[in-house]
Amino acid sequence: MDPRIREHAAVVVDHSIDLSEGDDLVIDAHPVAEDLVVALHELAADRGANPLVVQDRLGERYRRAFLRNREEFETPDHTAALYEAMDKYIAVRGSANVTETSDVDPETTAAYQQAMQPLLSERLSKPWCLTQFPAAANAQLAGMSTEAYEDFVWDAVNKDWDAVREHQSQMVDILDPAQQVRIVSGDTTDVTMSVAGNPTLNDYGEKNLPGGEVFTAPVADSVEGEVLFDKPLYHQGREITDVSLRFEGGEVVAHSAGKNEDLLSEVLSTDEGASRLGELGIGMNRDIDRFTYNMLFDEKMGDTVHMAVGRAYEDTVGEENEQNESAVHVDMIVDMSEDSFIEVDGERVQEDGTFVFEE
Repeated sequence: MDPRIREHAAVVVDHSIDLSEGDDLVIDAHPVAEDLVVALHELAADRGANPLVVQDRLGERYRRAFLRNREEFETPDHTAALYEAMDKYIAVRGSANVTETSDVDPETTAAYQQAMQPLLSERLSKPWCLTQFPAAANAQLAGMSTEAYEDFVWDAVNKDWDAVREHQSQMVDILDPAQQVRIVSGDTTDVTMSVAGNPTLNDYGEKNLPGGEVFTAPVADSVEGEVLFDKPLYHQGREITDVSLRFEGGEVVAHSAGKNEDLLSEVLSTDEGASRLGELGIGMNRDIDRFTYNMLFDEKMGDTVHMAVGRAYEDTVGEENEQNESAVHVDMIVDMSEDSFIEVDGERVQEDGTFVFEE
């Protein structure tokens, strides 16, 4: 086994979820990630934890077979019971075919996601970590050799996360007490939103591995303006390009896409919360230096901002503000490296990708 796999497993177990004796651990992983799953089992045994592997959300062939042959769904009680009983949860991304579910009807996927919403809520209520195994199919999607992609993934994952936390805390200190944020990029993006009362979180590789962003939630009904997401979005096995959203009163009132606009429309119509923003994130990880069609990495790239339609994370919503609820959480990226700025309460805190504390 590549020694970097065991190092990856140790970061997940010790840094991300702090696996302890007696913990009932669920690992959700595709078979291509078998080596990482083995390494996680080794560490679970050493820590005195109890691991169980499932292949639910990430088993594309299984999910395709199920979704292609059913139209109505309900929350499965036995799966709900598993997530209620577990103490901690690890999801390992990795694919044998990244387009396996591309021929599943978007309406069917939306109905399935709505039925699974209670399971998502239960998983997010426990200590959890989402990470990536460098599978060949993901390397192919990124336009990289398998070896180069392995280097890319493990360089991004196996690092000094305490140093990352310290660097990113400078942006948290700016955003956490803020009232309003404005994002401008060229003549295609100019959007404002209130973040008043909503905490800003520092993602240094705990829940998402790799980490490398700070993020919060917009206040409901506060988002105004237009955004062009100039990086592609890979969703449900299909590419959506040049997504443009116009917000009024916090809601998407107009949208378009250069490719697969019908899929974008289905996402936005999933439920009432799907047409509102649930997250504003600022990418700060400059070790992730290329776009790979993998949002777990792409949203962390330095010189980017991402916004997610749909569900807001509970920890990013203040007690006096309303959490946006949805069965979806779909991130989209704006390149902020040129002709752009981030303004917080009227002060520019980033211009053309450079933060004020980096000058």
